[in-house]
Amino acid sequence: MPRVPLPTDFPPHLTLSITPPPSPTHQPLNVLLFLHGLGDTHTPFTRLATQLALPETVCLSFRAPSPLPFDLGGFHWGDDILFDDSATGAAGPIEYDSGFAKACRVIGEEVVQGVLVQKCGYRTTDIFILGLGQGGMVALALACKLHNNNATESTASSAGKAGAGALGGIISIGGFLPSSCAVEDKGKLGTPLLALGGKAETLMTEEKVEGLRRVFGQVKYVKWGRQGDGMPRSREEMMPVMRFLAERLRSRRGVPEGAVEVG
Repeated sequence: MPRVPLPTDFPPHLTLSITPPPSPTHQPLNVLLFLHGLGDTHTPFTRLATQLALPETVCLSFRAPSPLPFDLGGFHWGDDILFDDSATGAAGPIEYDSGFAKACRVIGEEVVQGVLVQKCGYRTTDIFILGLGQGGMVALALACKLHNNNATESTASSAGKAGAGALGGIISIGGFLPSSCAVEDKGKLGTPLLALGGKAETLMTEEKVEGLRRVFGQVKYVKWGRQGDGMPRSREEMMPVMRFLAERLRSRRGVPEGAVEVG
């Protein structure tokens, strides 16, 4: 039976918050990870986790490992800091797609496998990730890495672990597939994906959405009626997120109508 992770379960270099489910009667069946955007911290997602009060779900909000330079404030998930100089030849905005090998190692190996699977008894299909911007890109890169690792193990053993190459689901708000991601076999990823973005001034362009559909087997894209890729600002914008979770989170009360079983 899975259990709530404790602060002492995690490596000391990680900064995170743990939000247990609203009812402590039973151990949670699901884990929802929050990964913030470029230049932010985990604190806003800690508040969101409390507001959501998801039943039978423990929420973990992580701060990215690297601070932004030049006293800009906030943190980032990239392997490096890259500036977009394509337009003017001078240093422009910070690039979102700056490599995520370190972040995948931290979240994938240390958190998902090292703590949630090995110490706390969860399956990877019990684990969900909601990421904003660069945090969403980390989630997508991690899904690719899990898929490729499982494909390699399956080839070596002729029998892979059921569901080992998939997460329970990813919600990516304005986060597109990193350029470094490559699927090493012909099959699409089994992790369900909800992608969201604004109608304009968005990183989630039609080209980026098509890129997700080429890699992931289950993709739902929601285009908001406003500009930009920030967090949902209304009940209408939040509804696709809640519906996606409600259809996939495990529950002791049985499988709700319209639910999707993964793994």
